[in-house]
Amino acid sequence: MASCYSAPDRRVALIVDDEISFAIGLKRTLRALGFDICDLATDGEQALWLALSDRPDVVVMDVYLEGGRGGVEVARKLRKVCDAPIVFVTSYTDGATMDRIHGRVPGAQVVPKPVYRDRLAKAVAAVVPPHQ
Repeated sequence: MASCYSAPDRRVALIVDDEISFAIGLKRTLRALGFDICDLATDGEQALWLALSDRPDVVVMDVYLEGGRGGVEVARKLRKVCDAPIVFVTSYTDGATMDRIHGRVPGAQVVPKPVYRDRLAKAVAAVVPPHQ
């Protein structure tokens, strides 16, 4: 995987989701919102590697990766290692999941699935400063 090149007026987003077809839809939406997507990560190790090499402006992260709770912990590590703003996308919006997200990754935004462009745009705008 090569490091990402993004034009100066574009931003970089990293998508972390183990459902490739869903991630491709997110990729289209984020591109329409003005982001370049360098690659898609399907697990935590790949996400950390890509984040360290590409330094994304935002990470769009699934809560449950590969049948586990890995997404929240991976997001916590991404924030710690490269100070990446996080937007979670999930079908799980129950109280326990939301408490875990906000307890482990304070300030992260959560967008319920299905993900609509306007909801994703608002969530990204809440964690990514306006482009100068």
